[in-house]
Amino acid sequence: MDEVFKIIPNSKGTATLLQQKKLLIKYPLTKSVDLFHTHLIFIKKNMSNLIQEFNDYRTKMNEVILSKDNLVIKRLWNLDTNTYAEGALSTQTKEMLGLVASMVLRCDDCIKYHLGKCYEQGITTEQMYEIFAVANIVGGTIVIPHTRRAAEYWEELLKNR
Repeated sequence: MDEVFKIIPNSKGTATLLQQKKLLIKYPLTKSVDLFHTHLIFIKKNMSNLIQEFNDYRTKMNEVILSKDNLVIKRLWNLDTNTYAEGALSTQTKEMLGLVASMVLRCDDCIKYHLGKCYEQGITTEQMYEIFAVANIVGGTIVIPHTRRAAEYWEELLKNR
């Protein structure tokens, strides 16, 4: 469902953005209307900074690393990509396995990545909590803090539907 915003321009050259009578932000009206609408789209797309910050940082740093043109890194990353391709196991199953392994290894970036992929693959919340359970049994109680952060990230993904 799309977010509904109410824009209230005022005589001081600003506009107030409201959602369900809750003040979200005030904008200066010095730009064109089209630019103003672009800012509204930006707000809608970035309702979850947790997800956006992770994706932006990952993209930025991947570009930096790949720009160094190291053959071993490129081959490793290509192997990683091909590992998660459809095969005897579905991509959905592979992402669930990747998430369990990432949780047991306690790699928060890996966990966020695989949570995003699981979300894209249509994993349900019920399935996700079974994945969390497997990771906790295999990895032990040291995985619990990572499960908390994973649950937080999963909830943010669900909010962005």
